This record gives sequence, C-alpha cells and structure tokens, in this order.
Amino acid sequence: MPFGNLSDRLQETMKKLRGRGKLTEKDVTAALREVRLALLEADVNYKVVKDFIARVKERAVGSDVLDHLNPAQQVIKVVNEELTNLMGGSQAKISFASRPPTVVMMVGLQGAGKTTAAAKLGKMLKSQGHRPLLAAADIYRPAAIKQLQVLGEQTEVPVFSLGQEDPVRIAREALEHADNHGNDVVLLDTAGRLHIDETLMDELVNVKAAAQPHEILLVVDAMTGQDAVNVAESFNEQLGIDGVVVTKLDGDARGGAALSVKAVTGKPIKYVGTSEKMDGLEAFHPDRMANRILGMGDMLSFIEKAESTVDKEKAQEMAAKMQRAEFTLEDFKEQLQQVKNMGPLDQLMGLIPTMGKQLQGMEVDESQLRRVEAIIDSMTPEERRSPAIIGGSRRKRIARGAGVRVQDVNRLLKQFNQTKQMMKQFAGGGSEKMKKKAKKRFSLFG
Repeated sequence: MPFGNLSDRLQETMKKLRGRGKLTEKDVTAALREVRLALLEADVNYKVVKDFIARVKERAVGSDVLDHLNPAQQVIKVVNEELTNLMGGSQAKISFASRPPTVVMMVGLQGAGKTTAAAKLGKMLKSQGHRPLLAAADIYRPAAIKQLQVLGEQTEVPVFSLGQEDPVRIAREALEHADNHGNDVVLLDTAGRLHIDETLMDELVNVKAAAQPHEILLVVDAMTGQDAVNVAESFNEQLGIDGVVVTKLDGDARGGAALSVKAVTGKPIKYVGTSEKMDGLEAFHPDRMANRILGMGDMLSFIEKAESTVDKEKAQEMAAKMQRAEFTLEDFKEQLQQVKNMGPLDQLMGLIPTMGKQLQGMEVDESQLRRVEAIIDSMTPEERRSPAIIGGSRRKRIARGAGVRVQDVNRLLKQFNQTKQMMKQFAGGGSEKMKKKAKKRFSLFG
C-alpha cells in the first residue's frame, strides 16, 4: 500500500486519540508530536512538516474541537483535511488543447520510469476515448526507442520514431504526424540523465520551444524520497513544469515526495504509479489518498477499478444465473479472475473502509486464489458444471492434478454446496436477509 509505514504510524496515533474521552490540549500536542516524527521518518520535507503541524495544532486545540462531543473525531477530521490540502486539495487534470493535438512533454531523470509512465498514460488516455501518439525523443539511452515501441505494442498505442535523429526534429515531425493521422494527444518521451546538467536542460528547452507543449509532466521516483522533491524544484525553476507523476508508490517508498512536492514546488501531482502493470497508473486525488493514509478507505477508487476491469455484460449474466440458481464452478472461477484483474488484493482491501485496519499485520495470500483456480482447472467440464458427480476417486484425481491435498478439494466443494443451497433459497423467494447475504457473498459486482 502507498505510504505503508506512515499510514501505520498515523493510524496508530489516531487510534490512541479515539481511546480517550475528553481531549486536552496536552493530549493533542502529544499526538501531533508522534505525527511529526512519522512524517519526518517518511522523508517529508522538514519545513513542510513544521508548517503542517502548526496548521493542524492551530485548528485542533480550538474550543470548537476540544469542546465537541467527540473531540477525537474532530482532530482526525482536521488531520485529514490538512493532509488533503498538503497534497494539493483537489485533483489536478491535464489541460487539453481546444485545437488538437494536445502535446504532453514527459521529462525526468534516468531510472524514474519516464518511458513506462508515458506508455501507461497513453493506455489510460486511450481508454478514455482519446487517440494518443507516443513519440520517441530519447535518443541517448540504449534501447529507449525499442522499449517505447514494445510498450506501445502492449498498450496498442502507436509510436512515432525517427531513430537517432535530433530530438527537436522528432518533436516537430511527431506533431505533423499526429495532425495527419488524427491523433489528439502527443506524448513526448524525452531524454533523461543520471543527474541534472546544463546539456540536458538546454535540449529540453529547445524541444519545448519546438513542440510548444500544453503540459510538461515531470516523472519522479518515490523511492528516492526527498531527492525527488529537489529534482522537481530544479526542473521547475529551469524548465517550468505543470505537474508531477510519482512512480513506484507501491514499493517500499516512504512517500515523502508525494507529501512534499506540492508544498515545495507549487506544482500538483497529477498521476501516481501503483503497480508495474500497464494499467498501474492512477489519477491522483489528494482527498482519496488522505483517506487511505488514515485508514478510511477509498471506495470511489475501488468502484472505478471495478468499472474499468469488470465486463458489465458478464456481471449481468452472472446475476441472472444467481437468480436461477445456475451458478457453477466455472462462473465462480470467472469471478475470481475478474477480481484478480483489478490489481493486488492487499491494495484492493486497502481501498475498502475498515478492511485496511483488519488486514494490518496480515499478509493477503493470493496463492489461495491460485489454489482454488488450480483445483477447478483440474476438473473436467462436466465436473465443473455438475460438482455433485465428484466422488472420492475423482477428488483424489483432482487433488493430484492441482498439486493440493484432498482436504482442499473437499473444502472448496463444501463451500460451493453451501453457496448453491443459499441460492436456491434466494431464487425461491427466501427472506430479504437471506437474499442480501447471498448477494453479498457470491456476487462481487452483479
């Protein structure tokens, strides 16, 4: 989960506050001392932390809070609002040109994930109805052009390349190509360096002059911590940026860059990388991220993930099968696969209010899903459609084929039989309570 350690620390601090009845200024000060340490350990800029704590304290020790019937909730509300403001307040979107193509210039140092971020953004924009074009203007890094072409094939986004030509010429001709081929967005993948230098900046300034980008997005690596903020500040001063893409926020990053960059540079985070998959890029919502950090979940993001990955026709078909009590093991496996397509389970659970807390200290074992799939795959089509025919010898064969114990097969079949029994009651006009229970347990999105 993004900000894993910081989230754990802050949630524990807020939990202590909830455990108290009447709060005093001393209680709030002690809690904010822990919040301050947690932020500093997450590599948040020292001045940013100082200003943040001062704002929270000013609001949290006022009479409107401490005299409230539930002061702990009020303090948590203040922390949540200030975290949201710290990260930008509201979602910052790409500004699309009134006359296409919109030119987005991707810049950053080597190793930040710039080329991959460009391809992911292209895939996202395509899913939103745009017709993006990736332009390979990084002519120095070995295999950079080939990498972009491979990613373009994976995401089904076209790639424009002139090989090792001058990046300024590449930018100009990419725009001309977009005009001629109906591409409404051009994503320029520019060259990076191991560190900021005059040569790099001069080239980027020249590309900027030639392409006249509507957006310059700086890609920074969350794993580099405070250095990412320093890079953002330098790029903004020398080139002028419109927003930031923070990559690898799903790793062991402490998260300080995402919490500091808006306050230090004045430029918002527009996207964050949440996994290595090509759909692992999310629009950045400060309010949703604040909720996730404080363990309040993020149902909007969960719903958006479901809507973007779940086949609506299949979901309706599944709901109809449930009502007719025709749900089979094949249907069950299909639902499991749709859940897996939404992303890692621990990340999904972290989006659901209260689930993040319940999972603290536990590992979400995705191998359980794979085990269930293996068991179902080891069955014949007839067995999947009619599990009642699976006797002792068949169970042993299925267990051998799946590499599991017979007890695992027995457990799955028992759970499935319980499901069928509930569905019969559901289809036969059972109680409202039973209907709700069946829907909740056996239909994820239907």
